Amino acid sequence: MSEENEHQKPEAEKVETQTPEGIETLSEEELLAAINGEENEAPGGEGFANPLEALAAENTRQEEEIKGLKDQLLRTAAEMENLRRRTQKDVADAREFSISKFARDMLGVADNLRRALEHVPEEEKDNAGLKTLSEGVEMTERELLNALEKNGVSKIDPEGEKFDPNFHQAMFEVPNPEVPNNTVAQVVQVGYVIGSRVLRPAMVGVAKGGPKAEPKPVEDEPEA
Repeated sequence: MSEENEHQKPEAEKVETQTPEGIETLSEEELLAAINGEENEAPGGEGFANPLEALAAENTRQEEEIKGLKDQLLRTAAEMENLRRRTQKDVADAREFSISKFARDMLGVADNLRRALEHVPEEEKDNAGLKTLSEGVEMTERELLNALEKNGVSKIDPEGEKFDPNFHQAMFEVPNPEVPNNTVAQVVQVGYVIGSRVLRPAMVGVAKGGPKAEPKPVEDEPEA
């Protein structure tokens, strides 16, 4: 009995160390690669034998992608803010200047009413009928100007003011050494503005030959 055991023991040890048929024996490196995937590749296609290097490369790729998305989000937000401001300005301009064409057409009516009043002969102003008519025309003119002003249209009557090419149109020069140079000496036709936009510049005569206009004093800023 003891002889059989002695003959069987080496055979049992041989069974434990034998590799089953059809199963390939793997080295430690090959086993580690099999566990983590046969090949780890970076975004550029380079292989990484160490899985930590692959993870680091993937982390870098994701950080770059997040950075790009943040930049794109900031650009989109800036574009939306610019669009919002442009839209607000367009709406404000449309509200303020929507009656520009109508107001410009009404300026001719106001001019004709003023001409009618100015062409009344002095000797006829005491005539009862003509006086009543003149008062009616003057009232009509005043109501028209009030209606225009309620809609943002204001009259420019710059006599005695410094000439401003943004709002005045010089028609001729008036020699006058008693007033500062470039002073509006005569208004041929009043001008009109709507908001900050000129509907029609005032047509004026500008004084020449006088001293230069003194610059306006700079107001001191209030102390904080």
